[in-house]
Amino acid sequence: MKIKIQVKPNSKTEEVSQKGDILTVKVKEPPKEGKANQAVVKLLARHFGVPRSQVRIVSNFKNRNKVIEIDSDKIHLVKNEETLPGF
Repeated sequence: MKIKIQVKPNSKTEEVSQKGDILTVKVKEPPKEGKANQAVVKLLARHFGVPRSQVRIVSNFKNRNKVIEIDSDKIHLVKNEETLPGF
């Protein structure tokens, strides 16, 4: 499954929120040396309840608007423990 995300590095908090079809991912790390990208993968893996190895950035590595891919049959939200509709 591919998802469009918008990354906000150097944030005070780490969180995932949704606005329309795009997920906004706030991470504390700066956008240098791939630190923010690593934090994004870690946070999304935790958010969807999958191992980090199943989350990868497939496009726009140096851009705040990215496409990520999650390799999993069942994706669960950790907070709500519900299966996302359509996944």
